Amino acid sequence: MDGGGLDIVYNQKIKVLIIDDSLVFREALARGISFDPLIEALPSARDPYDAWQKMKFVNPDVLTCDMEMPGMNGIDFIAKVMREAPRPIIAVSSREDLAKRALQAGAFAFLSKPRAPTKGDVQRFILELSKQIRKAAHKAAHSPQISGRNPIDIIAIGASTGGTEALHAVLSSLPPTLPGIVIVQHIPAVFSTMFADRLNQVSTINVREAKNGDFIEPGTALIAPGDQQMTVHRYGQRFRVECRSGEKINGHCPSVDVLFDSVAHAAGKHAVGILLTGMGNDGAKGLLNMRKVGARTLGQDEKSSVVYGMPKAAYDIGAVEKQVSLDAMKSALLNLC
Repeated sequence: MDGGGLDIVYNQKIKVLIIDDSLVFREALARGISFDPLIEALPSARDPYDAWQKMKFVNPDVLTCDMEMPGMNGIDFIAKVMREAPRPIIAVSSREDLAKRALQAGAFAFLSKPRAPTKGDVQRFILELSKQIRKAAHKAAHSPQISGRNPIDIIAIGASTGGTEALHAVLSSLPPTLPGIVIVQHIPAVFSTMFADRLNQVSTINVREAKNGDFIEPGTALIAPGDQQMTVHRYGQRFRVECRSGEKINGHCPSVDVLFDSVAHAAGKHAVGILLTGMGNDGAKGLLNMRKVGARTLGQDEKSSVVYGMPKAAYDIGAVEKQVSLDAMKSALLNLC
């Protein structure tokens, strides 16, 4: 199901869908924010399932979402919306300990519910909520990631044997206007920094070894350290990487499957996955998971691969949307972005 995109025009009211299992609280919020001349409170939703159905018909510009509800909690719902029908979400809860998780799931902001039901506390809360709704709508109207003008947020690439030269061929001529790139190349830890530096010298984009907590930025490629698993996580409207020591997956640390699985979860259909030359099957299942959530996927063809192992394994299980020669990989990627 698709909840549709944003349709914010400055001379129209900001349409807000309130999601909370308390009818009293929903009605109080709806009355309060409706005093703002720029905000329209839509018929509210009692839980995430009710909200998802309503989104198909009313297409809200901004959501407010409680964190603790029956059936599906607010954090899981935020992650679902940001994957499948992105729009700003303001998390609302009496549990301040959930703020970080809500923001990591993709919430635009987190507001604590009034501690006491006094008139003054409620008014202050409503004013702050209205302010955040305006800010969220304004940012969404000017954000390519939310508006859909640039539907691809992340490019994820995996490679192994022969991958160092394949990555050189792909990255060296990419324009800096592309979305951020994250890369797993099977390479010993002592060489990953030097490899990133060498690519940076020949590329228009910035290429560097990733560090834990780095944000993924347009025109930048982050290469996983040679001895750490790298994963992608949403943080508000942005994405960042985590690089941590971990067990080998498919015999590798870093593992392409680990990276691709995290991109599928964090970015959904707003990603491109590319599997280049390499021995074994690392990355095949992860690329399939990306394709299942709507991401675009490319695999290097047999003729141009040094070892047609990883891309073949992915192609055989239906993970590869299109097989491409190494020479044509750049143009195929640009067409998708």
